[in-house]
Parts: sequence; structure tokens; C-alpha cells
Amino acid sequence: MKIISSTDVSFLENRGFMSISKFDLTGKVALVTGGNGGIGLGMASALAESGADICIWGRNETKNQAAEDVLKAYGRRTLALKCDVTDESQVRECFARTTDVLGGVDACFANAGLHRMSTPFHEMDTEEWRLIFRVNMEGTFFTLRAAVRHMLERGKGGSLVATSSLSGISAMARGEHYAASKAGVIAVIRSIAVEYARYGIRANAILPGWVESEMTGDLLAWGKFQAAVLPRVPMRRWGKPEDFGPMAVYFASDSSLYHTGDIVVIDGGYHCF
Repeated sequence: MKIISSTDVSFLENRGFMSISKFDLTGKVALVTGGNGGIGLGMASALAESGADICIWGRNETKNQAAEDVLKAYGRRTLALKCDVTDESQVRECFARTTDVLGGVDACFANAGLHRMSTPFHEMDTEEWRLIFRVNMEGTFFTLRAAVRHMLERGKGGSLVATSSLSGISAMARGEHYAASKAGVIAVIRSIAVEYARYGIRANAILPGWVESEMTGDLLAWGKFQAAVLPRVPMRRWGKPEDFGPMAVYFASDSSLYHTGDIVVIDGGYHCF
């Protein structure tokens, strides 16, 4: 087996391979919806640590402030805005505020979402179904549409990333509304990728498996659920918000300039076991 020498590394770096600088986000601005906790804060923290200026959106002002304090510790420009992504006017106003303060958006992470295990499908309430779609589909639509408009007007391209779910490509009993909404997110992302690649705009989706967060805390702590599901995770643990940071950095960086229309599963191997 050939050992790569420092000379080999220099040769590759000079030709654009293995360059750590491509993951340096200094000078870039990233927007993360639902960035005040869970996966969103995990991504925002990694983006800030890698040099990006950050804007997070969230509905809870107390959580927004706490998250902003965490992100400011990285020494980057940081902005936290109260925003309900299901409100079209709020999305429009908050996106304008984000660009006014930070000067533009290079990477937009449509991460805000809602997860609920419901009753059996035949007993599901219509409003429950519509609520999930308002947050997961309409909220993502409003966010990505604003980002695409901005990136087209700016003329510099950019990166769009949506947080979907493993359920978007698999089954979820008593969660048909959630699974359907997340499958829809994948379809939207892939279609955007095809339509806007010519403008330097790339679009990808991240599909988490079971992740520890406020949204899933009660379910993952349920002994019966743990006994049935955790043994099927090859990593033998639940995901953590920080597990999603490196992929966020990659998608925001120039290392992913030719990567679009993809779905990336991060679930500790659950989907293949």
C-alpha cells in the first residue's frame, strides 16, 4: 500500500483536491430556519465554527436569544429573528431583514419542521394533517422560494438544503402526514436542482433518522420504543444535533459546487439494517 507523502498532498492541493480551505466559510452567510435548537442549532454551530456569518429563524424568542448567545461565541456576525415559516409575509420580511443586516445569503437551510406521532391513519384528524403540511411543506416552500429569488437577483448562485426525513423514503405508521410531507420536500429539492443548476444554485436534502431533540425526546425515552428500534441502529445510539454539522458545512462550502439534486441519509445505518 502506497503511503501518501507531504509532496503528494501538496500536488493534490495545488490541483484543487483535498484542500481544507474549500471548507472555510469565511465571507459566506448562512440562514438556518428552526436554528434555535436541535438539528438546526447543530448545523448553525458548525457553520459558524467554520467561519460563516449566521442568521437563525425560530418562533420562540427565548430560545432564539439562547441560541444567538451560543453562536456569537464563535466570533461571527449573528442574527436571530422571530419567524413563523408558515406565514408567507413573515418569511418575506425576515428574508429581507436577513439580507439587509448580513448583506446576502449564500446558503439557506430550510430546516424548520414539525413531527407528531398521531392516531391510527383512519382516525387522523383533518386539521392535524393540514398542520403538518403547513409547517413542513408550505414553510419549506416559502423559505426556498425566497432564497431562490434572492440568489437569482444576486447572480452569485448558492446552496439550498432542506431537512427532510428518513420517513420520506420509507414507511411511518401513524405518521403518514409527516412521511408524506417529507417526501414532498425531497421532490421539491430535486426539481429545484434541475431547474436552477444553470444559475449556479444547487439544492440537496438531508434525511435524518432518529435524533435526540425536544421534538423526539419523549418517544426516544419510551422504553418499549427503545427496545424495538435502538437495536436496529448499527451505531447503537440515537443521532445528536452535532452529527449534522459537518454535512451542513460541506453543502455550504465550495467543496460541493458540483453536488446537487441529492439526498443524504444520516441515521447511523438504520436504513440499511
